[in-house]
Amino acid sequence: MSLKIHHQGPHDQISDENYRQVARLLYDLSGIHLPVGKSAMVSSRLARCLRGTKIPSIDAFCKLLSNPENLAAREKFVSALTTNTTQFHREAHHFDYLRAQILPDLITRARVGGRVRIWSAGCSSGEEAYGLAFQCLDLGGRNPLGDLRILATDIDCHTLARARDGIYPAAALRPLPASQATAYFTRINTGNMVSVSDGPRALVAFRHLNLKADWPISGNFDVIFCRNVAIYFDEQVQARLWRRLCDRISPGGAIFIGHSEHIPEEITGDFHVVGNGIFRRKGSGPSRPEQTLKKEKSHELEG
Repeated sequence: MSLKIHHQGPHDQISDENYRQVARLLYDLSGIHLPVGKSAMVSSRLARCLRGTKIPSIDAFCKLLSNPENLAAREKFVSALTTNTTQFHREAHHFDYLRAQILPDLITRARVGGRVRIWSAGCSSGEEAYGLAFQCLDLGGRNPLGDLRILATDIDCHTLARARDGIYPAAALRPLPASQATAYFTRINTGNMVSVSDGPRALVAFRHLNLKADWPISGNFDVIFCRNVAIYFDEQVQARLWRRLCDRISPGGAIFIGHSEHIPEEITGDFHVVGNGIFRRKGSGPSRPEQTLKKEKSHELEG
C-alpha cells in the first residue's frame, strides 16, 4: 500500500515497501546509499517535496521518476534526499597544506602561460570552492592569475543555485581568517548577510554533475577536493569514484578527502600520503595542455 501525502507536515510515515523503493531509486539515480532506520527523515523530506503538488502518493511519485524524461522531477527528488553540510575553511589543515606546498608553484605556472585546474567535487553551497579561490587570490596578490580556474560541481541543483548566488550569513565567515573575511565579501543591506566579491567569483564555475554518471570532462586536474562525499556511497560506488578521481590527477597533483574517508591502497599506489586526507601523485609536470571541458549535448560543464 502506498503512502498518501496529505500535506500535514513531517509527521506522515513511509511504509517499508515504499522506503525500499525510494532507497533503490535514489541509489540508481545518484549512487547514494540510504541505510535502514531513516524512515522519519525520508518521510519528512518527501512530504515537503510533494507539498503543493498534485502528486497523491510516494508510490505515484516513484512511478513518475521511473521515466528518464522527467528530469525536473528526478532533480527535485535527489535534492530532497541529499544532505548538504559544509562551512568555510572546513578541515583547515587541508587549506594550510594547499597554500604552503601546492599553490605557489601552480600560480607561478599560470602566470607564465600554463594551464591550472582545480576541482571542488561535491561543492554543496559553495563555501569550499570560494575558499579555494580566496587562497589563490591571497597568494596572487594584485597580479593576474593567468589561466587558473576552479570547477565546482554538485548533484543538487538547488544548492548549486545558492552557491552561484554567493550570499551567506555574516556569522558563516567566522572560520575564515579576518583578512579573507574583509577582502572577499561585501555586506548586503538586507540584514546580517554578505556577498562574495567579484574577484573570487571570476575564478569559479559552478556546474551540475552526478559523480556516478558520465563526466563530460577531458583532461586532468592539478588539485581535487572531494571531501565528505564518498561517505554517502556504498563500497562499490566508492571504489569506482576514487579510481576515476585519482585517474584525473596530473603528476605532482593532489587529492583531498574527508577525515573519515579512505581510498583503497590498490588505487593509491601512484600516490604519496602527505597528510591527513591528503594524497599527492608521484612525478611532476604540468596539466595536459589539451585539457578542456567537453561540449556535451547538455552543455552543463562548459566553462
